[in-house]
Amino acid sequence: MFRNQYDTEVTTWSPAGRLFQVEYAMEAVKQGSAAIGLRSKTHVVLACVNKANSELSSHQKKIFKVDDHIGVAIAGLTADGRVLSRYMRSECINYNYTYESPLPVGRLVVQLADKAQVCTQRSWKRPYGVGLLVAGLDESGAHLYYNCPSGNYFEYQAFAIGSRSQAAKTYLERRFENFKDSSRDDLVKDALIATRETLQGEKLRSSICTIAVVGAGEPFHILDQETVQQLIDAFEIVVDDEGPASEPGAAADEGAAAEEGAGTDTGAGTDTGAGADQGSGAAPMEI
Repeated sequence: MFRNQYDTEVTTWSPAGRLFQVEYAMEAVKQGSAAIGLRSKTHVVLACVNKANSELSSHQKKIFKVDDHIGVAIAGLTADGRVLSRYMRSECINYNYTYESPLPVGRLVVQLADKAQVCTQRSWKRPYGVGLLVAGLDESGAHLYYNCPSGNYFEYQAFAIGSRSQAAKTYLERRFENFKDSSRDDLVKDALIATRETLQGEKLRSSICTIAVVGAGEPFHILDQETVQQLIDAFEIVVDDEGPASEPGAAADEGAAAEEGAGTDTGAGTDTGAGADQGSGAAPMEI
């Protein structure tokens, strides 16, 4: 009701006590491609979907290395994500130069949250339209934080942000109790499965996802596509298009059921795509 009157400046409160500019920034995070994070006692895994907007273009980079022990995955406006990742990189370099030790992950997250919160209380600024999953390892163990455009930050055992992230959250909520004692390979497997859940039936390939790992004795690094594809094949995440030949009758019945389900899912996917296209037309910077 009051949105057109109270959304021109970030410092203007609506009569209901809302800051619409902050809500718009949080909505940009929801419309960005999915990013997922999982942590155990010794490792943190980040995964993201990096689809290209066009067949003629490359995809946007969604995972950034901050330091040997810290990395981030973003969902939302990529330009804002690059700005914040450079800020985090500078803070790590300055801290290491001054104290000759790595910057604790929690301290960096607090500084990042303060920087984001300042943008919600200055009329000449705007909120950063990006959410960050910060993965790191320090003396207190492995950490996974989510930084919100509003300036809030939370630590998670596992979390997912971006479009269609609810499906990944559902999978992570069923499995998160096992993550603390999981091995590195098991974490990567769960990250790939959670990423597949966000694709809504689309085949998972290494070309549309990125995996990064940081852990004890393993500095932050992004896995190359060949390694990711081998992991996908090894974990049997890619479902063969051909049905079992030993039971042709059962295969036919399953194929008919799959066609009916595909018809329903296609309709839902069409609606989702239409909504995404409309969102892209309204705000072309959102990814």
